[in-house]
Amino acid sequence: MRPVIPLSAIRIFEAAARRRSFKAAAGELGLSTSAISHAVRKMEEGLGVALFERTGQGVALTASGETLHDHVGRAFEVLDRGLDLVTSRGGQLLRLHCAPSFAAQWLTPRLARFLNEHPGIEVRLAAGMDYARFTTDDFDADIVYGPPRGDGLVRMPLGQETVTPLCDPARAAAIRSAADLVGQTLIQSDNKQLRWPNWFEANGLAAPATAGLRFDRSFLALAAAADGLGVALESTRLAERELAAGRLVAPLAGTAEDLRYVGHHLVFPSAARRRAPLRVFARWLAGELGIPLDPALA
Repeated sequence: MRPVIPLSAIRIFEAAARRRSFKAAAGELGLSTSAISHAVRKMEEGLGVALFERTGQGVALTASGETLHDHVGRAFEVLDRGLDLVTSRGGQLLRLHCAPSFAAQWLTPRLARFLNEHPGIEVRLAAGMDYARFTTDDFDADIVYGPPRGDGLVRMPLGQETVTPLCDPARAAAIRSAADLVGQTLIQSDNKQLRWPNWFEANGLAAPATAGLRFDRSFLALAAAADGLGVALESTRLAERELAAGRLVAPLAGTAEDLRYVGHHLVFPSAARRRAPLRVFARWLAGELGIPLDPALA
């Protein structure tokens, strides 16, 4: 039968293993070095394995110690996240992952309004192309670009987006028809689902052989177009600020075929819908976009 090891002893072991020093662990935990050494020795005796090698310069983990430290470290991370979620502050914490261009172009400019309307909620926002891994409980929800992946997730489509050629006003003066784009510098977003060949096909034209500039993020393509480097094929949702300020215009609005699709989804584990900050955020998001709220969050 495996011996029962007190949680206090496991905490001492974790600190000593992480610091690779009994003295440093003692300082962190407010104990004496001898108390750390004694607790570790009792733990080793109870488990029947050596966890540390004692040297003249300090201590080093044995193979068994390394294995145990890997598991203990991850266990304490999970425990800390759980404690954070049930504290008064953690209960109002929204941990959100988001596709980079949506975060930069649409969400971040609106966060001040969200926080002003809901002053008790704290938002932690991370952006990246990789999807959030909800198995580690690092995030409550993810705003993803493209088809949602993963089993057991609630998926809330964030409405239809319009994709159209966008450029600076000076360049727009020379673009009066779809055919005028053939001789223009075209900016390609490599990670977009809808690209220039799709747009030219929809407008009955053959696409040029290559794009003039390539970027891996929509916000970079939009910035390049606003700076006069070419014409970007991008979502008007992501370009809202630039269009409102007049830095970008849609030269073929109403005269050429636009592309439309659902590009982004709010996704989250089914269990996360119990968290009040997520429900508040989803209702706010639906209101901002003018879309129905997912019934799972009503």
